Amino acid sequence: MSNSWWEIKIDCIPDLEENIFWRLSEFGCKGMSTQQQGDKILISAYIPQVQVKLLAVSDLSLLLEDDAREIGCQLPATKCNLIDEEDWSSSWKQHWQPQPIGDRLLINPAWLDTPTDPDRITLQLDPGVAFGTGTHATTQLCLEALEMRLQPGTNLTIADIGCGSGILSTAALLLGARQVYAVDNDPLAVKATGENRELNGIAPERLIVDLGSIETLQSMIPEPVDGFVCNILADIIIILAPSMSALVKPKGWAVLSGILSSQVADVSHVLEQNGWTVGTVWNRQEWSCINLKYK
Repeated sequence: MSNSWWEIKIDCIPDLEENIFWRLSEFGCKGMSTQQQGDKILISAYIPQVQVKLLAVSDLSLLLEDDAREIGCQLPATKCNLIDEEDWSSSWKQHWQPQPIGDRLLINPAWLDTPTDPDRITLQLDPGVAFGTGTHATTQLCLEALEMRLQPGTNLTIADIGCGSGILSTAALLLGARQVYAVDNDPLAVKATGENRELNGIAPERLIVDLGSIETLQSMIPEPVDGFVCNILADIIIILAPSMSALVKPKGWAVLSGILSSQVADVSHVLEQNGWTVGTVWNRQEWSCINLKYK
């Protein structure tokens, strides 16, 4: 039983998708995906059986119903069952298709044939059990912000705090960055980032990834970077805010997401207290991406 996974399936209306993804990632789920079913969607997510008890999954179901009630939406229907370890990693991939993002990127599942699209840069991705497939609004907002900042020949150095699958680090290099330094406190994320670096033909010295958080990152970079991206949760961003300015050059920039729109004011206040200027805030449904400049 120790090699089994909970497969959680949630039948809901599309308006609940982003909040459910956030709840599932907070819960510790891996390999989340969405399948369209008429006017509804089916969200699938997976978590090791040893990590949570069935009662906790039941509590999650009740929490998702409470979230839906708060915004006056039809309640989601949650089901779960146990599957063998060898089955889980392929189950969630069945409905994930190539995803165009912004004007230049195409996120392509590595197990599918590479699409032929001369107008887009293809990023091959296999997230494994790491967070970051390009389907979540926070990831898309970060990718679009990077696209606006990066062009071939810009020669910028970038940092990635909480790199997950490495999707943002890899995209930054494909879009024109010269060098990326990435960290994550999950060893499986570090492994996934390295594997996706290889999938996209990026030299190891151009995307340096290590286990840790902002302190590790500070020891990795030989000098302050031009900008950084951080797609984690608002509470963690607030904790890290006092250390962020040391990462960047004067007039450096940052792209922060994983922030609910209701949290933007609190996060912005803390960042401004630490020398940052909020430029633009991009919103997608209930999620926000804050674009910043340092002094």
